Amino acid sequence: MSRYIIKRLLQMIPILIIVAILIFTLMYFVPGDPVQIILGDNATPEQIAETEAQLGLDQPYIIRLGKYLAGICHLDFGTSYMKGTPVGADLLERFPNTLILSSLSILFTIVIGIPLGIQCAMHANKLTDKILMFLTMLGNSMPGFWLGLLLVLLFSVKLNWLPSNGADGLEYFILPVVANSVGSLADITRQTRSSMLEVIRSDYVVTARSKGLPENEVIWKHALPNALIPIITLCGSRFGMMLGGTVIIESVFTIPGIGTYLVNGINSRDYPIVQGSIIYIAFIFAIIMLITDLIYAYVDPRIKAQYVGGAAKKRKVKVSEN
Repeated sequence: MSRYIIKRLLQMIPILIIVAILIFTLMYFVPGDPVQIILGDNATPEQIAETEAQLGLDQPYIIRLGKYLAGICHLDFGTSYMKGTPVGADLLERFPNTLILSSLSILFTIVIGIPLGIQCAMHANKLTDKILMFLTMLGNSMPGFWLGLLLVLLFSVKLNWLPSNGADGLEYFILPVVANSVGSLADITRQTRSSMLEVIRSDYVVTARSKGLPENEVIWKHALPNALIPIITLCGSRFGMMLGGTVIIESVFTIPGIGTYLVNGINSRDYPIVQGSIIYIAFIFAIIMLITDLIYAYVDPRIKAQYVGGAAKKRKVKVSEN
């Protein structure tokens, strides 16, 4: 297992380098002049040339790219044009808010979505199933930012129950979590229903019922564990997307996270912020998918046996060669 983890971690290095090259190239050719935004419309050509030299924007593309990649290798994401602060330090400062929002969102999604999906599967094609499937389709088609604005109008403006912006306590995350979870909740409910429908018709489930086991034990102990692999895949990908895709939700609720940081960087043409945020998000997403694969091995002994068996087979081949 340790060999597999090390291999996956090493595979992340070329992926992150490719992401860095792509985002740097895109930001290099994107329209807009950050120096003009920094100095304003009244800047003189001399001031513009001096600022470009200070920021290194007067150098050729290949030289700037080489310096940026060298900095990335030393965990240096550059310095913000507007703030003058290290991008890496800003990302570390804002990441906890994004992590809290994403973690609460995926937890809310799992706790609500999996039981709903099981209920749909247990009452397939009945009234309960049809109502829940209609609600999931409705939730899947509902934009998160639009729902967030409605929640703010109702619970913050009209009822004055919950705060509408900031991140000064858990109560500040209630509305963002709901707005951020609706689409994922619908997807996980439908995926759970689909997986459970395949499993509950299996022979071992019929055998468990024939032994007189309680229905809850049959579903939760025998059927659900064998239906978890596609559900875990979806949860892992959704969690990774939440960590990198809470841009709109953080902007609506003014949460000082990576999403808001990225939007501000785009609006101000602050290239180091945009580049550093994208690379950071790509790294976090890769880590989440690695953890998802490790959860596979924990849930399904067959997958764990493949990891262990593959490593044992390689050792056996080396011994035979010697």
